[in-house]
Amino acid sequence: MRTMKPAFYSLFIAGTMILAACGGAASPTAAPTSAPAAAASDTPAAAAAATDTPAAAVAASDTPAAAATATTAATNTPAAAAAATASPTPEPTSTTRPGATKITIWHQWDGAYLTAIKAVFADYEKAHPNIQIDLSKPNDVQNALNVAIPAGQGPDIIGWANDSIGSQALKGNIVDLGSLGVDEAYMKSIYEPAAIAGVTWKGKIWALPETEEAIALVYNKDLVPDKYLPKDRNDFAGLLQDATQFQKDTGKVLVCNQGFGANDAYHVAPIYFGFGVPEYVDENGQAYMTTTAALKAAQWLADMSKVSLSENSYDICNAALKEGKVGMWWTGPWAIAAIEQNKINYGIFPMGKPFVGIKTMMISRNAVDRGTDKIALDIIKYYTSAEVQKKLALVNKTIPAQTAALQDPEVAKLTAVVGFGAAASQGVPMSPSPFSSAQWDPVGKASTAVWTGAQTPADAMAGAQKAIEDAVANMQ
Repeated sequence: MRTMKPAFYSLFIAGTMILAACGGAASPTAAPTSAPAAAASDTPAAAAAATDTPAAAVAASDTPAAAATATTAATNTPAAAAAATASPTPEPTSTTRPGATKITIWHQWDGAYLTAIKAVFADYEKAHPNIQIDLSKPNDVQNALNVAIPAGQGPDIIGWANDSIGSQALKGNIVDLGSLGVDEAYMKSIYEPAAIAGVTWKGKIWALPETEEAIALVYNKDLVPDKYLPKDRNDFAGLLQDATQFQKDTGKVLVCNQGFGANDAYHVAPIYFGFGVPEYVDENGQAYMTTTAALKAAQWLADMSKVSLSENSYDICNAALKEGKVGMWWTGPWAIAAIEQNKINYGIFPMGKPFVGIKTMMISRNAVDRGTDKIALDIIKYYTSAEVQKKLALVNKTIPAQTAALQDPEVAKLTAVVGFGAAASQGVPMSPSPFSSAQWDPVGKASTAVWTGAQTPADAMAGAQKAIEDAVANMQ
C-alpha cells in the first residue's frame, strides 16, 4: 500500500522504464488479523541513539500496497506519481544461461525487503537449474505494461497490488488463473478469505496473494512516552495536540508521513477514512471527496502541516527516525526491516482507518503466448506458499496472506504482525475495481494543495471530486 520494503541477493533490476503517474494500491476485503487494544510494542536489538541532527533530505523511495503502494511504498506503494513519457519496456538485464528458460518478473519491491525476496527466488533457481528468474522494477508499472504486453515484450509475472487487477484484466494484460487450473478449492486451502476476495474480480481468480498490508504509527519508544500517544485510533484531535506539545517540549517533530505534502493518496488514507470517508471512490464510481468527513480530514491536514517537517518522503522519514529528529513514522510493514536495522526501540500504534492492500502475483498474457505460463504458475505458487511467506515474514515482518503462515507461532508473536494486523483489522479494503485507478492522482494532488496552502480544503476537495468523476465517466 508500501509498501508497500526488502531487497535481495542476485538478479539484476532492469533498465529503461516509463516515467509517469503510477496509481497505486488496492482491493477488497479487510485484512483478518487480531487487533490488540492500543499500541503493540517491540524491543529489537538496541535502543536507537537520538540525535538533533536533521536527517538529510533524500529522494523519496518506498513501496507500499503498495499500495502500488505509493511513491512507492509499500507499497507498494499506491500513490500516484506524475508525468508520463513514452519509452517501452525495460530491457532484459541478464543473458539467459544456456539451456535455461528465463522467467521475467516485474515488481515493486525495494531495499532490505527485496534482499530477502531475492534469496527465496535464488533458492527456487537452485532447485530448478533449468529456470532463470530475472527481477525488474519499472518506475511506472501500469504504463510500462500497457506498452510492453501488446508488443509481446512484457514480463511473465507481475508482482503488484490488487487494486490494479480490474484495469489490467480489462486490458487483457493478465490471465484468469482458472484457465491454468487454479480453482476456489485450491485458494481456500491456502489463503485467507480477505486475500482471496482481493484477487477475485467478476467471479474469476486473477492472482495469487502474497501479503496483506496497512500502515500505522511506528514510534521510537525512547523518544515518545505514552503521554504523546493518542487515546485511541480515531483521536485525531489528540494526535494534533500531541504533535504540537511534543514540538514545544522537545523541539522535534512527532510524526513523519511520506504522504504529507506529497502526491500520495495511499499514505493519507487513514486520515480521510478515520474521519468517516467510506472510500475515495466506490465500485460504482461514486466519489466522496466533498463530504463533511472529507472536508474535516483536509482541514486536519492543513493544521498538521504547521507542526511537521517541511518535506516528507520514505527516505527522509527513515533517516529522521534513525537520527531522532522525529518521534514517529506513519508507515507499513515494508519499513520494519530498515527500522530494526537502525536498532530503533519501537512500538506500533494503529491510527485511523488505513487502506488494506494485498500484494499479489499475476501471470501476464505474454507468458501464455510464450508457453511459459505453467512455469510461471509454479513459481508464483512457490513464492506465495506458506513456507516461503513464513520465511519472509520473519525477516521482513510482513503479514502473510496464507493461513498456515499467519497462524504459525513464530509469525503470530511478531510485534509487526500484531501491530499492523490491528491496523488492518479496522481498515478499508482496496478494491480491484477499475474505478480504483481514478482516485490516486486527484486525491494526492488535492491533499498536497491543502498541505501547502495552495488551496482551501473546500476548493481542493471540490477539485478532487470533479477529477474522479471525470475519470470515472471516461471509463464508462
